[in-house]
Amino acid sequence: MHQDPFPGLRRRGFLAATTGVAALTLVGCGGSDDPTGTGTDDKGATPKRGGRLRAAFAGGGASETLDPHLANLFADVARAKALFDKLADYGADLSAQPRLATQWEPNKTLDRWQVTLREATFHDGKPVTAADVLYSYRRIADPKQAFRAKASLEPIDLDASRATGERTVEFVLKRPTAEFPNILAAFGAYIVPDKATGFDDRPIGSGPFRFVSFAPGRSAVFRRYDDHWEGAPHLDEIEFVVANEESARVNALLGAQVEYAHELNPTTARAHEGKGQIEIVRLKGSAMQAFAMKTDRAPFDDKRVREAFFLIADRQELIDGALSGAGQIGNDLFGKGYEYYADGLPQRAQDLDRARALLKQAGAEKLKVTLDTSPVAAGFTEAASIFRDQAAKAGVTVDVKVGSKDSYWSDILDGGTLCCYRSGAMPIEAHLSQRLLTDSTTNATKWQHKDFDALYQQAQSTRDQAGRAALFERMQRRLYAEGGFLVWGFADWIIGTAPGVRGVEREAPANTLDWARFDRVWLA
Repeated sequence: MHQDPFPGLRRRGFLAATTGVAALTLVGCGGSDDPTGTGTDDKGATPKRGGRLRAAFAGGGASETLDPHLANLFADVARAKALFDKLADYGADLSAQPRLATQWEPNKTLDRWQVTLREATFHDGKPVTAADVLYSYRRIADPKQAFRAKASLEPIDLDASRATGERTVEFVLKRPTAEFPNILAAFGAYIVPDKATGFDDRPIGSGPFRFVSFAPGRSAVFRRYDDHWEGAPHLDEIEFVVANEESARVNALLGAQVEYAHELNPTTARAHEGKGQIEIVRLKGSAMQAFAMKTDRAPFDDKRVREAFFLIADRQELIDGALSGAGQIGNDLFGKGYEYYADGLPQRAQDLDRARALLKQAGAEKLKVTLDTSPVAAGFTEAASIFRDQAAKAGVTVDVKVGSKDSYWSDILDGGTLCCYRSGAMPIEAHLSQRLLTDSTTNATKWQHKDFDALYQQAQSTRDQAGRAALFERMQRRLYAEGGFLVWGFADWIIGTAPGVRGVEREAPANTLDWARFDRVWLA
């Protein structure tokens, strides 16, 4: 399962733009007795304490580890967030929410940030300190290692950064970074105890559950940590069960062998929704669905051809056919519903007459292109076939080429001209920096414009949040007009639970703070 573009998520409203100081404080943490802040769950019932919940995920076989810095698959991340905490994590709109950090505050030039830690303890009773934070980040950044969060931490000068107190850290940055809180929330940036190395025997974290047992590729059992800073979980225990095939996860759920099954396909959801045996939870907007056009080569080096392709797409037909209706239409921009999303632009609709006129202007009336796709992700091959038929109505011949599941992502990064593409949730700022700057390492559309790079640097050097938002909107308007991503939809992420499971968050995209929050779940 390819999950490369899933770095994380957040919620808006903590950056104090009025003063220009990005001070962030946690306002009331929901403890174990009140996950919703209302004294009841999402169905109006009062949470009960106790019991073991069994959750089925696709896993990584005998090579699985509980090292949180190696977390890559969804199962790894779900286990890691049960055992460990980060300084921040992403809310439902992909804005950074405080976790072990209670506050972050920059200097005037946005290249030094003071981070204050909350009072929290590891499972052995020792306090979480600045030394633990610096050790964790330096371990992740070790050039000899290949830890997931290494690239995210790159802006930090960890040699110059230092503890300024037991629970305060001064992070020195290599350049001004207004969106520094995103780094604290980065995928895999968990805090471990100072000098910790082995994690598979008896890992010690500061998360809501503590270690009981682990059998790689089979199961992991964790028990409630009563002294967690956010309050103890409702459950006594959580057991993560590995079931790689979707059919195995569904059958385990139907057979009462598990109470939670991660990542179901849309046809399964349709078959069981409303029947009473399984509760279906749809996490909206979890995965961008797109076609990526290479803007540095013919025919897509002509922006009129790119605009024509935007207008060829019947987005609802793609949602219905490729995703079995389990999604919402896109508007050629990443991050619908996320912080900084340019939601004021008109929704594009199919306009074949205008598409034909643009192609004629570009001298591409009888255009032939190859569309690369692969069964590497759900709906890819179906989307390619649907778009081929849509393009034919505009006089464009699309040759669908099905590539290898194993090498697809590396093949399409530099090769070809048009391909199926998807991305998990991440802040819009991270999408821009990782994919749309001249030196971005995963620039699948070959969008390389120095003036666009300069706008990004200006945004990262702008203290005022409203000013930053205006710059990010300018960048998105440019991409909407002439970018290389034809974003046709956003797919739901689908979870199945037993009818008696309560407290599963329904608004959080996959990989955000409230996704797989088993400390908030309880058994009715």
